[in-house]
Amino acid sequence: MKKLDRRSFAKMAALTAATPVFMNLTHAKAALPLSFSTLGCPKWDWHTILEQGSKMGFAGIEFRGIQGEMDLTKRPEFAGTAWKASLNELRSRSLRVAGLGASTQLHQPDAAKRQEGMDSAKKFIELAHNLECPYVRVFGDKFVEGESKQVTSDRIVAGLRELGKAAKGTRVTVLMETHGDFNRGDMLRDLIKRADTKQVGLLWDAHHTVMFGNEKPAETWEKIEADVRHVHLKDSRRKGNNDVQYVLFGDGEVPLREIVTLLSKSGYSGFYSLEWEKGWHAELEEPEIAFPRFVAKMREFLPSREVE
Repeated sequence: MKKLDRRSFAKMAALTAATPVFMNLTHAKAALPLSFSTLGCPKWDWHTILEQGSKMGFAGIEFRGIQGEMDLTKRPEFAGTAWKASLNELRSRSLRVAGLGASTQLHQPDAAKRQEGMDSAKKFIELAHNLECPYVRVFGDKFVEGESKQVTSDRIVAGLRELGKAAKGTRVTVLMETHGDFNRGDMLRDLIKRADTKQVGLLWDAHHTVMFGNEKPAETWEKIEADVRHVHLKDSRRKGNNDVQYVLFGDGEVPLREIVTLLSKSGYSGFYSLEWEKGWHAELEEPEIAFPRFVAKMREFLPSREVE
């Protein structure tokens, strides 16, 4: 048998880990491995989210708040034991929970605020386990003004280790999103390596590494491929002053086809999740317009990924 070098072994391990224990996208109605963040449909109630998600051709839903309530543990669909009925509703529509988006910011230097964020993430881990959801997203997120980058990074690594420990035994992986000041492959790879736990990985927000990190997708992917478990996709145009204008999927400057092709050829087997930031930018098009556009374009990009 041919001996694997370190790079080949890391890639094989990544492909295995990138397929969640809970994920089985095969169902009666063929569907691409697509999901959407509920940040993109802030006015939709629970039943509308499920109905539209199934109708539009999605296989998964990434919950990032529902109708303005960002703490999912406070929503009636998930509080107490209500999650059991909600999980059955999802199953009845052949939908999976692709991920839960916590607001936890691991860079937070204020002890009280940091503890609040950590406690919230741990509640999300428990909820994710109940919902057969493989991932809970957290943020790095910023370098603290007046503090060395090393000190901030050490605090983030400590937070990842603590959350990784909390996730042990749950089959849930905590993902740090490529967001904020942590938008380049080298620094992201370093943080995950230092965290040194199988319960921690990366959520690649490809938009951030391209538009704010100014890295080409292949450059970023080469550095973080082994740690990526979930992917966010969106599109925008540059406005100057390191700012962007979000636009419908395929209408902007983000090399989306290149990114999707790169992922597919590399053997990525997780969800491709639309993060339409309607919840933060009310002027954006409604989800009834943005979501079908995403599905249509992804059918162009991933014709061979359809599940039978």
